[in-house]
Amino acid sequence: MRSRLIWASATLALVIAACGSSPTSSASPTSSCVNAGAAHHAYVVVEHLSGAFIQKCVGFAGDTIDGASLMDQSTIVYQTQTFSFGKGVCSVDKEPAQFTECFPKNKPYWSLFTETAGAWTAAQTGYTAITLHDKDALGWHYVDSADQNPAPPPLAKES
Repeated sequence: MRSRLIWASATLALVIAACGSSPTSSASPTSSCVNAGAAHHAYVVVEHLSGAFIQKCVGFAGDTIDGASLMDQSTIVYQTQTFSFGKGVCSVDKEPAQFTECFPKNKPYWSLFTETAGAWTAAQTGYTAITLHDKDALGWHYVDSADQNPAPPPLAKES
C-alpha cells in the first residue's frame, strides 16, 4: 500500500512538472500555447505603454500562418476598424480600455513589428498582410504619439 502511495505521488509530481508552472508564476511571460501539439509555433508579443508585456503562442500545421489567424487564435483580445487601406488595430489586450477614434491625434498608438530569427523589424504592412513561419513572432508595442522611432517589444521566448 505504501509503495502504491509513493508511486502515485511520484506520478502526480511528474504530471505537474510536465504541465508547467501555475498561471500566477512570473518566471516567464509564456504560459500557454494554443494547439501546442502542432508542428510549428508562432508568437504574439504585446508590450503596453506601462512596459508590462504578455506573450501568446499559437501552433499551426502548415508552413506558414497569416497575421490575422495568429491574432484570432492567440486569445488576445483586440479591436480593429476597417479603413480604405485595410484594418487598423485600435486596441490590444484591452489597451486602451475604450476608444471613440482608432488613431486619435496626439494619443498613443500600436506600433507593429515582426520577429524572424531573433530580430525585430518594423512592419511594412498591416498585420493582415503578414505571413509568419515557425518560431516567428508578431509584436505590438503601445507607444506615445511623439515616439517616431518606437522600440520593439521584448523578443519572443519559445514555449
